[in-house]
Amino acid sequence: MVNAQDTYADESANADPWEPVNRVIFRFNDTLDTYTLKPIAKTYDRFMPQQLDDGISNVFGNLGEPRNLVNNTLQGKFRDAGVDMARFLLNTTVGVVGVFDVATRMGLQRNDEDFGQTLGAWGVSSGPYVVLPLLGPSTVRDGGARVPEALANYSYTGQIDHVPTRNTALGTDLIDTRASLLAQEKMIRGDRYNFIRNAFLQNREFKVKDGDVEDPF
Repeated sequence: MVNAQDTYADESANADPWEPVNRVIFRFNDTLDTYTLKPIAKTYDRFMPQQLDDGISNVFGNLGEPRNLVNNTLQGKFRDAGVDMARFLLNTTVGVVGVFDVATRMGLQRNDEDFGQTLGAWGVSSGPYVVLPLLGPSTVRDGGARVPEALANYSYTGQIDHVPTRNTALGTDLIDTRASLLAQEKMIRGDRYNFIRNAFLQNREFKVKDGDVEDPF
């Protein structure tokens, strides 16, 4: 029986022409994560009350709505952009600055858009797979998209002038995100580098095409 993961790896072999260098950076990132961020995330996950953890995740999710709004608008998905706006207004007001995700309870599902997806929707090829120091898996297109996103300043990092507050927010967001990935690590099988690369590329293709991808089965 042919494993779909292996099939995808064969089909996408040319997507990773810089594999030797990528593996070196991957090992650096993985080692750094193993001895720093992962233990902190485990402690956070163990002692953080679930309701408080959900509230923190909701706040950062709400702060990401402007990014969803901008990119859905740029992609011409105006209905989704309207949902993003409604979610932000509802969760910021009724949801107490986003602590409670009342919009989802009302049937307004959260989108997840970024400028890399926008470029993909415009027909820009993803380019080779690349592992960025500290930042992890990416592609040439998605890595380059980080620059205009940073300049756009539509995320919360561009709206907080007080440096200690901004750094605290960034650190909390990072730890909360890392803690949410702990359970998914149990799914990794075989070569860790290959698994993460293939999962990342499949996920990006799924997002760029809004789920309209060919079923490998």
